[in-house]
Amino acid sequence: MARDLPQLREKIDQIDAAIIALLAQRMEVCREVAEVKAGSSTAVIQPQRVREVLTTRRQWAINSGVDADFAEQIFRTLLAETHRIEVAHERGGVAPTKIADTLLSALDTVAVRIDHVVVAVVDLASASSFLKTLGFTVEPTEDTDIVTATAGGVTVVLVGPGNDPAVRAHLEANGSGVQHIAIEVLNAGFVQQALAEAGVPLLTDVVVDAAGHEQLFTVVDPATGVQLGFISRTGHREPMSGHNVRALFTALGSL
Repeated sequence: MARDLPQLREKIDQIDAAIIALLAQRMEVCREVAEVKAGSSTAVIQPQRVREVLTTRRQWAINSGVDADFAEQIFRTLLAETHRIEVAHERGGVAPTKIADTLLSALDTVAVRIDHVVVAVVDLASASSFLKTLGFTVEPTEDTDIVTATAGGVTVVLVGPGNDPAVRAHLEANGSGVQHIAIEVLNAGFVQQALAEAGVPLLTDVVVDAAGHEQLFTVVDPATGVQLGFISRTGHREPMSGHNVRALFTALGSL
């Protein structure tokens, strides 16, 4: 007999409780590791161990039919928390608490992380070289004037002037710099409705591309100079294409 929705949600709650219990166990072991490191003058960050953890967990995810990039994202977050615990252990003091029943805004409910940052640059080659020097992996897109730079869970999209009048106009007006910040959200349609109710001016409605990226953009805020994009990945986990970024500049140029 098929289980109904409440039963399935109860099952999810049970699994989530088990995950939290396992996380608590993991963090306790991390605290013990911190004590051992402190007693042996071992460096907090062990790059080879980090690479080993990420590589093995990706393979475990593949073996279990779980998206490897998703698994890596989770374990990068765990590793960051591990590092925080180890450093906090050395500093001591009382950790602050977050009230569990704090009322959340609509955005606070669905915002996940910064998905990527789009940077318009006057000199694409020089900007790419700079990010490579930092340790980013720079890869071309199908658009010769747009490249992606990734390092771990961080993605920067570089947009050169090329022959696009909209990009050139943006660069002439603002120079090289961040063009917009894209925030990953659980549901782009929900965000669109929430922003509209809050009176936030929107540049676009929700646009869905062939890869299943649902996106919408605010207009540039005159007080801060910030433009935000909101993206919900509803299809395969694929990198941003040059077409997506180019379409945004086209939309800006038509205003």
